[in-house]
Formats: sequence, C-alpha cells, structure tokens
Amino acid sequence: MAEHPAYPVGLRLTGRRVVVVGGGQVAQRRLPALIAASADILLVSPEATPSVEAMADAGEITWERRPYAEGDLADAWYALIATSDHEANTRASAEAERHRVWCVRSDDADAATAWTPATGHSEGVTVAILTTDTRSRDPRHTAAIRDAVVEGLRDGTLVAPHHRTRTPGVALVGGGPGDPDLITVRGRRLLAEADVVIADRLGPRDLLAELPPHVEVIDAAKIPYGRYMAQEAINNALIEHAKQGKSVVRLKGGDPFVFGRGMEEAQALAEAGIPCTVVPGISSSISVPGAAGIPVTHRGVAHEFTVVSGHVAPDDERSLVDWPSLAKLTGTLVILMGVDKIGKIAETLVAHGKPADTPVALVQEGTTAAQRRVDATLATVAETVREQEVKPPAVIVIGEVVTVGPQTSA
Repeated sequence: MAEHPAYPVGLRLTGRRVVVVGGGQVAQRRLPALIAASADILLVSPEATPSVEAMADAGEITWERRPYAEGDLADAWYALIATSDHEANTRASAEAERHRVWCVRSDDADAATAWTPATGHSEGVTVAILTTDTRSRDPRHTAAIRDAVVEGLRDGTLVAPHHRTRTPGVALVGGGPGDPDLITVRGRRLLAEADVVIADRLGPRDLLAELPPHVEVIDAAKIPYGRYMAQEAINNALIEHAKQGKSVVRLKGGDPFVFGRGMEEAQALAEAGIPCTVVPGISSSISVPGAAGIPVTHRGVAHEFTVVSGHVAPDDERSLVDWPSLAKLTGTLVILMGVDKIGKIAETLVAHGKPADTPVALVQEGTTAAQRRVDATLATVAETVREQEVKPPAVIVIGEVVTVGPQTSA
C-alpha cells in the first residue's frame, strides 16, 4: 500500500494548551520551539533533564511531577508523547485520538497523527522538512536537507534574483580572520545582496570570488584620495555609492570595531544621513591564537587577556599604550599589527619587569591555508622574526598560554 503524504501546516499555538508527556531528551529538544510559539505548556513527567527542569523553574512551562494519567490531554490542542514507557505512550496517544488532539510520538511515528519536521529559520522564514516515506525516514537526511536550505537562504544563494533583497545604505561587515567560512551568516547574506563591496586588503579575499558578476568590488587601498586622507576617501566613497541608492558593504578583516576604524566610518555615515548596519566579525585577536592551538585564557594559567595595537612603538609619542603596566600583568598579551615593532615591544616589556623567558608565539596568516606558527621568547623574538622572515599579518601572543597546547609550526 502506497504511503500517503502528510499535509503540512503551521500551528498557531499562542495561549493554547500543549501537553508534553515525558521530560527527557526529546522534550528538551522540542520545548524551546513550543515556548517560542508562546504555547501554554503542561509537562507531565516524574522527572526531567536539568535543562527541562530549568525551563520549569523559570516559569516557561508548568511541570506536574507524576506519570501520565487518563484525562491529561482533554484540554490540549497539541500533544508530544515522549516517555520511555511504550505502554504509557500508547494510552496517551489513544486519548489524543479520542479527543481529536494532534499527537506526535517519539517512539512510534507510524502510530502518531502528526510528525515533527526538521525546522530552521532565516530572516523571518521558517523552513520545515518532512519525509513522506515512513519506511525510509532518516532524521539525518531531513536535517541535512533543512541545513542546506537554511544556509542557502542565509547566504543568499537560494534567493531568486528578482526577489533579491536590496537595502540601500551601508553595512560595515566584519569578515573574520581570513578563512571565508568564518564570516557570520548575516555577513555572508549581506554580501550576496550587495551592489557595491569596498574591501580591505586583510578581508577574506576568497569571499569576493563568490560575488555575482554585477557586483562592483572596490579595493579600499586603491581608492584615489588626492588631498584627502585615505580613510576620509573611503568614507566619501561609502557615502557616494549609498546616496545613489545602492546597497553597499564595507568588508573589513576581523571585527569592524577592533582596530578596524569602523566607528570613524559609522560616524561619517551618520553625519551624512546614511543608514548604517554594523555586523560584528570574529576578531583575529582570539580566533587566530585558537586556530594555532593557543587558548588566550586557561584554567590555572591565565585569567585575563589584553589586546593591544602594536602599530606604533612603545617609545613613539603617538602611543596610547601603558606598556609599563602591561609588563606587570600576569595574563595573556595579544598584539595585533606589531610584527615590525616586536623587538622594541619585547625590550620594553622586559625593561619593566616581564621575564625575558616569557613564551611568545607569532601566528602568520592565521586560519588560512598559509598559516604558520613561530615560537620564541621575549629575549629571542626579535632575532627569530628576522631569521624566520615573519611577515604581517601576524598575531603575536605573549604569556604562559603559549606552552599549554601542542607547539607546532609550519
């Protein structure tokens, strides 16, 4: 006999009674969506997982600590039957049938009157995937389809061109440390919707190759600026394109507000009356050490980490860093943009009390295929950088956390 397909429908459960029988792992997975739907949830179970118990303690659900009893489903609109007692599940689903309550069973989908689809969400769209053939139902298969569809919606690859969302204005998007997979899903989606992308040299370049051919890509380093400073010229380019009604993405490496001058751009846009969206990115200050096997904090080793710009030397009058105080800290010191100044930085730290044998790691081109790690100490780092020809961009990590994990270099 051929399997009849299920009829898909969205349930509006706000304020309506939903009964969940069983407080185990199935309930733990399903309850958050029911709570988000603002259902009036009754949990019937002698015990529950700590996460489910926390939902009851927070008042998100009502929990009656007892086994299922006849009559529990009388006022329900929807029921989830998920205990480890097959006989109790059968009695509960029979009651649901008598009361015409749609019922999901975790132990026997064929005996249920409803199935829970694999669901995902993206920008106001809910994706629900059901397998119609119960004989070949594989939750992993439906979940994989769900994930593919949701990812396509998020990164814009599944949006038809004539339905492509265009939001005039500028988005300051943090592209992450270099690996194109480490941009946020929102950042990738905004790239897919852009008319113009103004990119930094340190942005994830591989993402630019994925853009549709109509997108204008501008290298920020090559914007002619004449009498303007380079940053002012970039600000003017953002404003000019946005005023033409275009959707503009300013793609920056790492996070826009971590040594990225993102606030200068946001301020210029605000003064020009241009709508601006900031999309945070994964900062290289944490992600690059992690990719090289270095935790910036570790139990019993470092309870703090400090991120410092090293683009000016400690003895430069423009420096805003209190290097003597940093030398006294016992935690981890992460230095960005400091490769060519590391000799002077190390010398200053040692001069103000940092042990000369403090471990140092330099991670060049972190998270990319060209990543390599070079290890040294404060006493040897300047010579090591010269000998190993370490080049920017590289993240420098100073502290005992350098020796916590496996030390590998490439």
